[in-house]
Amino acid sequence: MAEREIRTVVDGMSYLECPRWHDGRVYVSDFYTRRVLALDLDGGGVDLVATVPEQPSGIGWMPDGTMLVVSMRDRRLLRVRDGGEPEPHADLSELAPWHLNDMVVDGSGRAYVGNFGFDLMSGEPIERTVLIGVDPDGRATVAADDLAFPNGMALFPDGRTLVVAETLGGRLTAFDVAGDGALSNRRVWAHLSEVPADSDDLGELIAAGGIAPDGIALDAEGAIWAADALGGRVVRVREGGEIVEEIAPGTGVFACALGGAEGRTLLMCAAPSFAEHERRDTREAQLLACEVDVPRAGLP
Repeated sequence: MAEREIRTVVDGMSYLECPRWHDGRVYVSDFYTRRVLALDLDGGGVDLVATVPEQPSGIGWMPDGTMLVVSMRDRRLLRVRDGGEPEPHADLSELAPWHLNDMVVDGSGRAYVGNFGFDLMSGEPIERTVLIGVDPDGRATVAADDLAFPNGMALFPDGRTLVVAETLGGRLTAFDVAGDGALSNRRVWAHLSEVPADSDDLGELIAAGGIAPDGIALDAEGAIWAADALGGRVVRVREGGEIVEEIAPGTGVFACALGGAEGRTLLMCAAPSFAEHERRDTREAQLLACEVDVPRAGLP
């Protein structure tokens, strides 16, 4: 495997998630400072895009350029127009049992939004949960259920295949996407971890090892980069589960994206851990980057 030179784009953050490449800049959510930021790949020009009091997560864009941002703790989806204050787009609190999570927005403005399903930070028993579909007009429905912590997502370039990272299921799960956004033909795209099938104990799952896919990014060869939330690395995975490359920057990595002018810059959201009580009052998170061989494809 090629040696990759890893550089720091920005540091001094609380906990970065959901990196996106859009209009020549990197957008990212910083959980515990409640900010959505835009920055240049050279680390300069870090700009505040929006403040989300109930903690930002997933980011995407409507066809007219309006940004959608997940508001985690009150389980809402917000709109941000032209740098203005966030406005309500959809209330998902009746459908999501716990904090919202990552999101992908398709070319029509339809969003798919994951959620924790249970109180992760308090160590509660693991609960399966739903993936929520939100139409461009804000109407929300359950798109899929029985998912083990649906997290990062990728839409293939034709918009007909959605892959969801099930972090606590140790797998990438694919769905066919119909013209109206309905999901069907659920299947395992890549099996990455021998997760105990019936366990609801987080400690047991962590002890089992393997890869816990968090944020993901699709490339032009149809492979997926997945941040391993438990392994301090990103892995490049082919359909079927073959790991063809691994990059370990020496710290935890919880999300990734492909960006840059040629789409070959792998962005990695890094921090020493994911535990809220360890990250909330510290400023140790970084956005790291390295160059890879195959450019980005699809969404986000």
